[in-house]
Amino acid sequence: MTELDAYSDFIRDRVRKDLEEGTYSGRVQTRFPPEPNGYLHIGHAKAITVDFGTAEQFGGICNLRLDDTNPDTEETEYFTSILADIEWLGFHPAAVLHASDYFGQLYEWAVHLISQGLAYVDDSDTETISTQRGGFGKPGIDSPFRSRPIEENLDLFARMRAGEFPDGAKVLRAKIDMNHENMALRDPVMYRIRHSHHFRTGDQWCIYPTYDWAHGQSDAIEKVTHSICTLEFDTHRPLYDWYLSKLPLPAEKPQQIEFARLELTHTVTSKRRLATLVAEGTVDGWDDPRMPTLGGLRRRGYPAKALRDFCIEIGTTRTNSRQNIEALESYVRRELNANAPRRMAVLRPLCLVIDGWPTDADGSPVVEYFEVANSPDNPESGTRQVAFTGELFIEAEDFAEVPPPKFFRLSIGREVRLRGAYLVTATSLETDAAGNVTVVHASYDPESRGGDAPDGRKVKSTMHWVSAPHAIDITVALYDRLFTTPVPGEATGEPLDDLNRNSRELLAGSKAESALAGTAPGEVVQFERLGYFAADGETPALFHRTVGLRDEWAAIQRRLG
Repeated sequence: MTELDAYSDFIRDRVRKDLEEGTYSGRVQTRFPPEPNGYLHIGHAKAITVDFGTAEQFGGICNLRLDDTNPDTEETEYFTSILADIEWLGFHPAAVLHASDYFGQLYEWAVHLISQGLAYVDDSDTETISTQRGGFGKPGIDSPFRSRPIEENLDLFARMRAGEFPDGAKVLRAKIDMNHENMALRDPVMYRIRHSHHFRTGDQWCIYPTYDWAHGQSDAIEKVTHSICTLEFDTHRPLYDWYLSKLPLPAEKPQQIEFARLELTHTVTSKRRLATLVAEGTVDGWDDPRMPTLGGLRRRGYPAKALRDFCIEIGTTRTNSRQNIEALESYVRRELNANAPRRMAVLRPLCLVIDGWPTDADGSPVVEYFEVANSPDNPESGTRQVAFTGELFIEAEDFAEVPPPKFFRLSIGREVRLRGAYLVTATSLETDAAGNVTVVHASYDPESRGGDAPDGRKVKSTMHWVSAPHAIDITVALYDRLFTTPVPGEATGEPLDDLNRNSRELLAGSKAESALAGTAPGEVVQFERLGYFAADGETPALFHRTVGLRDEWAAIQRRLG
């Protein structure tokens, strides 16, 4: 049984009904059809989960079909990354296909429509065509080329195919209704002339189909049953159905179903605006951990299962909404809490010297080892040996020279527990010329080994630590929201106006226990008391904070009642 088996929504209800009625002879086939002109983002994760998950739940198949109909923007690199992202999410296409596989058939079908008087070649430029289409409540105007004879249209279209005309000189349009209330049906463009090299077909073609023309016909060729799209294609469904109804196809035709895309607070998924962030150096690339791309989320340490669970459990509807990013983080935190090993690291180190710590015969400090669980909630994860000496690193914020009210961590005269080791009491401190604390001295209770006092006295704070002689140097990247407002651009109309210019803080002098050196690239660990951190896949000793330990979504839900 998979995580999808018991799931239901209006799309799956439609599929169940079709299965019960034998609409497609018991078949379920979907497809995920991205254009290979960019990197997938969190919104695509929702679409992938719906497309592949629906097919999986009903024992069907889902193909990956690259909509490679625009040769000017498509590259092999994008295709490779798209396939890798889908497989990382845990899905595997039944077949990897391309709209360009069907260029020949699409051309023949276009000729069929022309021969039936249902398409014509128009010499108008883009601006003129746009003007002639009119607007909502404003009728369109027939193109002067709309009444061209069929034979002339067939001749011109063949000459377009042969490369006789320059870019923009002519287009092929469907002949439907220039006064239709649905703007998508006002003689839409089917083909444009574009003398561009295609990354798969080379220079075989100089006319390329529009998405609307390629979409439904590709579905029909592949025998797709349920063509699932996001809601912006809702008004295009009548056109989808019109094309299919005018072609010599079997009676069993695909049906388009639309759902609301996934949007998150504090981020944007607009390709143009994300490209601006990359081009201007605001982020380090498309896989920057602050980016909503799947590459960025993966690099930040988001588990694929957390994304799948989130996409499934928020539901699939036809109502546009924006999900709280804190909700996604709660799924990430839940998954990592169950699987991430624990390690100790100190982000902003302060030296703690234990006065009176024993030495060996040669005068060197004694090194003790404590057995610490890799995951207290998962005994099967085992334990590790952590070195402890008389010189440690603690978090600078865990010591207060003048403690504020309700501060229970280390201060002069206060006793705290060092995680799994000893109880210590701060006794004195050292400062630099500017008055900054550089070293804290402490005494320790040798009878409290393991962290508990034999007399049963209690302490109010437990702190993590790292043995100074055994520490490794790491760099830590801390992240804030990429945008300062939940809905970027809500006030001004331009999301980039709300960009958080301080969304990343790099800490180059952090320290960690030696066991962290064995962390594999991409692996996520919990830094105790600090959060979850992912080892970078390229830069050694760089760790990205995935999420903190505090469940902010639970707090938001409590406030909302």
